[in-house]
Amino acid sequence: MKSNYRRIGDHIRQVDERNKGLKVKNLLGLSISKQFIPSVANIIGTDMENYKIIRKNQFACSTMQVRRDKKMPVALLKEVDEAIISQAYPIFEVKDSEELLPEYLMMWFTRSEFDREACFHAVGGVRGSLEWEDFENMGLPIPPITKQREIVKEYNVIQNRIALNQQLIQKLEETAQAIYREWFVDFEFPDANGKPYKSNGGEMVWNEEMGKEIPKGWEVGKLGDVLECNPETLSSNDNFKSILYLDTSNITKNRINELHELDLEYDEIPSRARRKVKNNDIIFSTVRPMLKHYGIIKNLPDNLIVSTGFAVFRVKELNLFPELVYSFLTDEKTVNFLQAKAEMSVSTYPSVTSDDIMNLDFAKPNDKVLDIAREIFKSKDDFINLKNKENQKLSQLKELLLSRLAKLKN
Repeated sequence: MKSNYRRIGDHIRQVDERNKGLKVKNLLGLSISKQFIPSVANIIGTDMENYKIIRKNQFACSTMQVRRDKKMPVALLKEVDEAIISQAYPIFEVKDSEELLPEYLMMWFTRSEFDREACFHAVGGVRGSLEWEDFENMGLPIPPITKQREIVKEYNVIQNRIALNQQLIQKLEETAQAIYREWFVDFEFPDANGKPYKSNGGEMVWNEEMGKEIPKGWEVGKLGDVLECNPETLSSNDNFKSILYLDTSNITKNRINELHELDLEYDEIPSRARRKVKNNDIIFSTVRPMLKHYGIIKNLPDNLIVSTGFAVFRVKELNLFPELVYSFLTDEKTVNFLQAKAEMSVSTYPSVTSDDIMNLDFAKPNDKVLDIAREIFKSKDDFINLKNKENQKLSQLKELLLSRLAKLKN
């Protein structure tokens, strides 16, 4: 430990408060990206009184599989006053918040250097667990409390701006989905006079495959008629020295939480890291569609590889734009249909196949409607790309701030 570092264990204490009387109902999980998430665990028949209560400004962590995952999941509860979490997670709190701010400690845990050190100490057992004593023996610099508050405030300014941009992006995505439903589900796209087509007498024809009327001139076929599925796979012929790997759990509703950078020569590459993607490809997790692990790839590096848990779709129809197909796939009606189909599967987890998706009936609009919609979706994408680039710059600034923590003096 560096001379200006203090031992973590001297400033924290474990907490073990059980949910006696089932007073707390809010069940949380802990993600590898160091965040609390709504739990998806099956708790039927589980004794919830044995679950641990975690309160605001307390931490939960996992010391299991640290070496395998090359990361120690740890998170600070801030959003709610109390919740419950699995008894498998140690819970701890700062002894004196006038000496060490919980937010400052969480910033330290966020550093990639912290994870590397945790991985170095995680040598216990096959899974590479981190012993609690080794965790406590790790250190950090603790500057005066006024300096900590200043650093946390600066960090929060960056975080809040990133969060605001993400909210704007989400709002635009929701608006685009609303336009999709209005135009391509309810058929109220602008007619020649700029009025809603169907409600203003637009000509409709009955379509047997869709089981409803659709605008005259629209074509109905299978989604597979306009898409390629899983077009490219990582092979020994690729000249990548490293890859950026995206697993199904690390993207939700087109928001990527984390990419794993893996060196192909030195790192253990997951067997599922196989699917190559390109700009405008659509990725859709085939397990539990209701979890909404899907997205459309935009402006990402050539060495991005995604899990075989995704079906990768590439639009092959020249005058059809991928955002329309993405909106169709992620529409609530489509997701609910695929989830119902997944529930009938005989696999270990409720899942669909890529063929199930490719066999969906899809109504292709006429070229005039496509051209108008393409411009609207392009404007949305341009703004989202601008905000994503801004967030990338902010994230770099945040990493720079985190890297400077190591040089602080007590």
